[in-house]
Order: sequence, then C-alpha cells, then structure tokens
Amino acid sequence: MRLLTYRTASGTSAGRLEGDEVVTLPYADVGALLADDDWSSRAGAEGQRRPLAGLDLAPVVPSPSKVFCVGLNYLLHVQEGSADVPEYPTLFAKFPDALTGPYDDIAVPGTTSAVDWEAELVVVIGSTVRDADRPAAEAAIAGFTVGNDLSMRDWQRRTLQWLQGKTWDRGSPVGPVLVTTDEVGSAQPDLAISCLVDGEVMQDARTSQLIFDPVHLVSYISTVVTLRPGDLIFTGTPEGVGGARTPPVFLKPGNVMTTRIEGLGEQVNRFV
Repeated sequence: MRLLTYRTASGTSAGRLEGDEVVTLPYADVGALLADDDWSSRAGAEGQRRPLAGLDLAPVVPSPSKVFCVGLNYLLHVQEGSADVPEYPTLFAKFPDALTGPYDDIAVPGTTSAVDWEAELVVVIGSTVRDADRPAAEAAIAGFTVGNDLSMRDWQRRTLQWLQGKTWDRGSPVGPVLVTTDEVGSAQPDLAISCLVDGEVMQDARTSQLIFDPVHLVSYISTVVTLRPGDLIFTGTPEGVGGARTPPVFLKPGNVMTTRIEGLGEQVNRFV
C-alpha cells in the first residue's frame, strides 16, 4: 500500500495511491491516519478519486512528534569522513519545521555556504512502542519513505553537536509516499538508493549496506524514548556527499536535486 499527504485549499488530506489516481482518505494527513489503531484497514477504504497529476504533495507525515536521524550508518560514508566505525547508533534530531514536500523548492539560506545532500531511507513508525525487542520493533514499523537529510556543513561543524546544521526550516524533503512493509519488508530492505544533482549521480548504494538496520534502530531508540505513530527515523546516508569531495562541492541556487530509492519513488527539489 502507498500512502501520501497532499495539500488542499483548506489544509492537507491523506490519500492512497493507486496507479495514477489518489483515493482520498478521511484523515488530515498520513500521521493522523497512523494514529488510528485500525489504520491498516482504514487505509484501504474507498473515497473520492482524483488524478495524482497536479496534486501538491506535502511531507508524507507533516507533523511527527519526533524526527530521529542516524549519522555514520554506511561503512563507506564513515570511511570517506575518516571517522571511526560506531559501536552504537549515532543519533541526532530534527524538528517538524525542517520537513518539506518531495517536489518543493528549497531556499538556500544566505547564512550558509555549505549545503550538502544526504539521500536516506526513512522509517515511518505505525504503532506506539517503548523498550522494544526485535519482534516488537519490527511490528512497529508501518513502512518506509524517501528522505534527504540536507546538511549545512559549516554550521554542523561549528561544535561537536550536529543539530544546528541539520534542522533548518523546510530543508529536508520527505516523501512522496509511505510504502508499507507488506511491499518491501521491514528488517533491512535491499533497495537501490541514489542522489543526483543536475542529473549527475553523486550517491549510489543499497540500503542493505546499513550498519544498523531499521529494526535495530527502532529497538535502540525506543529504549530511550517512546516512539509514536508517524514518528520518523532517517537511517543515514551512503558515501558520496559533497563535503567529502576534493574540492568540496555544495548545492547552490539553480541546482536540481533528485533523491531516489528503488520501489519507494523519487523526490525532485530545485534550490532557489
């Protein structure tokens, strides 16, 4: 099943994607749908149909209660940054204001000169979970979507804490759809993941190369804090980021960034 959130004149609405049509669901967004204990059956309900073409897609979950991110979770990305392989997941956070739609323009702030791309598989939580073992963690995953953990490297590296370089307003696209686990599995999907800038491939890897798989991440994070329906976990980016290149390459106004994950779709964001 493929679920999305689209913008309307009065706000947003959840929908189910079927081919080139969207079936409107009676929820404000996918996060509100997931908060329903019976969400998986309610997501299959009939409703008004409308063409996908022309819909303005919002972040698939516009207002999650939490957005966790994982750094240094692909071996070759660890190596390109000359870091040590982590013993435990390297966690940081974003705030919901950082999220933007899969096809939205992204403004390059004048206060940074080092905007970098980071294609990521994003876990979407489907049920409340706390202190979960692996079976409970796996059962709590509703599915996956595409994300880009856009990073302001100059701000990220000001201190040992990364937050200030990671949660800039409307800088992290999420979507276009949530693909449920019955389509892609939930432990460690083996999907091609890539990021292109102006058509040039910058990142090209597979999600099976994650050091800490999605189930491990849900279990680990839920030991610290309760995860709730609609919460997001950006699972980390593979090698090929701009800041690790010689010389470094960063995004500028006019660039078009395409983030793709096999079976989940793609985002296309223009920088302005």
